[in-house]
Amino acid sequence: MQPAQRRAYERRPTPAVAVLITVLAAAGLGGCTGSDSTPGPDDGASGASGTAVSAEPGRYRTLPEACGAVSRKNLQALLPGAEQGDKAYEGQAAVTYDIDRRDGCRWKVETPSGTRYLTIDFQRVVSYDPSVSDDDRAQETYEEKATAADIPDATSSPSTPSASSSRSESGGASDSGSSSASPGSSSDEPGKGDNSNKSDRGDKTGSGDKGTGTPSSEADASGGSDESDTASADTAPRRLDDLGDDAFLNDQLITKDSGIHRDITVVFRSSNVIATIEYDQWTTDKKHIPSSQELQEKAQDLADELTGRLNE
Repeated sequence: MQPAQRRAYERRPTPAVAVLITVLAAAGLGGCTGSDSTPGPDDGASGASGTAVSAEPGRYRTLPEACGAVSRKNLQALLPGAEQGDKAYEGQAAVTYDIDRRDGCRWKVETPSGTRYLTIDFQRVVSYDPSVSDDDRAQETYEEKATAADIPDATSSPSTPSASSSRSESGGASDSGSSSASPGSSSDEPGKGDNSNKSDRGDKTGSGDKGTGTPSSEADASGGSDESDTASADTAPRRLDDLGDDAFLNDQLITKDSGIHRDITVVFRSSNVIATIEYDQWTTDKKHIPSSQELQEKAQDLADELTGRLNE
């Protein structure tokens, strides 16, 4: 054998060495694969905890323009006595800084026999708690109003809202819970401070004496009535089953002020919007008690119209 051939033969690897190299390569590859499959500290975290899911938003993003929400025909029925072209039917818009969150309007018609007032208020509730939907927050606000008005079957007043829920109402303030808060009187309205509703209705709260809430609770004290207007299940303060998602009607007869007046309040909720209607009739003749049935029927007719406006 030639020396050159012998050197080439010595460099040729033996079968045992080749097998060893193959085994080591396979082991190294398996080690790399195993290390890649080992879960890290963040692996599966997104699946385990999940991304925070916000509650479903309310149906409504805007509100109807309050002063244009009531038809002229309905205004004339609610506020008889004004001329056809009377500016009183145009209404007085409530002060607000965000008409997509709160809007209201007020009308007043004076006649020789007395004065009628009409106020409507739209409130779009937004929940700032991602775990609470707008609808649920609106229902809480509605129930607070029903409880404050002593409406039968009203659920217990919700517990004190948290810091996040207290911003659920417009402007970041919590709802006052008033069952008949007119536009501008509620602390949760964004930028509203119009108190003109009370200033021209006489001393509505000066005496501190109101009716008991039943439609004819003070008819005798007022000198009698020329109408059969007894308190019944049909006219007493109550829940309304056929209006929006939730609704109630309140009826108060006040005889201790400068004039006798009956105040009808209808509050209804449709998804995340709460609408409030205040319809009052004042008279100085205490022998003629304003009719509970008439005023309630007209207020409910208006509520039906406003429900349609919300869905337009």
